Amino acid sequence: MATQQTHGDIRDKLLDAAGLSIDRLPMLHVIFDRVAAYCADSLRHLAPSQSYYSLSNVESGRIGDILEMYEANAIAGVFHAPGWDSHVIVGFDRDFIFSMVEVLFGADGSEPPIDEERNFSNIELRIAQTVFEQVGRALRMSFSLVSDTTFKFERAETRMDFAVIGRRNNMAVAAKFLLQAINRGGEMFIIIPQSALTPMRQALTRVAGESTGRDPKWTKQIQTEVQRATVELRAILDEKPFTLGEITDLQIGQVLKLQATPRSRVKLECNEQGLFWCSLGQSEGVYNLRVEDWIDEEQEFLDDILPR
Repeated sequence: MATQQTHGDIRDKLLDAAGLSIDRLPMLHVIFDRVAAYCADSLRHLAPSQSYYSLSNVESGRIGDILEMYEANAIAGVFHAPGWDSHVIVGFDRDFIFSMVEVLFGADGSEPPIDEERNFSNIELRIAQTVFEQVGRALRMSFSLVSDTTFKFERAETRMDFAVIGRRNNMAVAAKFLLQAINRGGEMFIIIPQSALTPMRQALTRVAGESTGRDPKWTKQIQTEVQRATVELRAILDEKPFTLGEITDLQIGQVLKLQATPRSRVKLECNEQGLFWCSLGQSEGVYNLRVEDWIDEEQEFLDDILPR
C-alpha cells in the first residue's frame, strides 16, 4: 500500500511539473460555459437591462504571469475550496467593474463609459464583493459535474501582489470571460492552480455530452415535473366501424351490439396511444381493470394489414 501511494505521489508531481494540456481536458470548457450561464442568470435578477457572459479563452500559465497582466487594473477575489484543499482567484478588470456599476444602478448606456485611472471606490468594492459571491455559487454548481466543493469568498485585493494562493511560478489554468451590457464590456478571469485540477484530470478528460456531463439536480427536477403531469387514460372495451350514413340514422334509444364479452381484453390508451391490454373485473360495485400486458403497436399494425 505504501509503495502504491508513493508511486501515485510521484506521478502527480511529474504531471504538475509537465503542466496540464487544456486540449485534453474538454470538460473544463463545459464547466466554464456553465459558469458563464449561471453568472448571466444571477445578474438578470439584479439588473433591469440584459447582460451577457461568454467564455472567451481558457489557457494555462504561471500564476504570477497571469496576475501581472491585471496589475493596477483589476479587483481580485480569493476563494477557499476546502474540497480541493486549495484556493482560487476570481478577478474583474476595471471595465468590468465600471460596467457592472452602471448596469446595477439602471444606466441605459447613453452616457460615455467611465475611463479613469483611479483607485476603486468603496461602492465599487462592495459591488465587486456581491458579484464575487455570485461567481462562487456558479463555480460550485458548475464543478459539481466532476467534484463537490464549496467556494468560500475570503477577501478582495486590488494589488495583484497580495492575491497570493501559492508560489507565483506555480502553473495554473486561467479562464477569461467577457461581460457585455448596455454597449459596455469588461473581463472576468478565474485562476485555478493546476495542483487543484490534477486529481480531477480523469473526470475532466471525458468528452462533453456524455451521460456523466448531465446536471443531476436539473435532471431530477425535470423528472419530478414530468411525473407530476396530469394525463387522461381511456379504457376501450370494443370498437365497431360505422359508415357516415349509419351514424346519421342513429336514434335515441337505439341499442348497439358489441362483440365484447366480460372476458374480452380491454385496451388502455392515453392520447390515442395504446399502452396496455387489461382484463375487466368488478369489485365493491364498481368496474376495475387489471393490467396484463404491454401493447406492441408495431405488431398490432402488422396483424391488421397481413392476411391470417
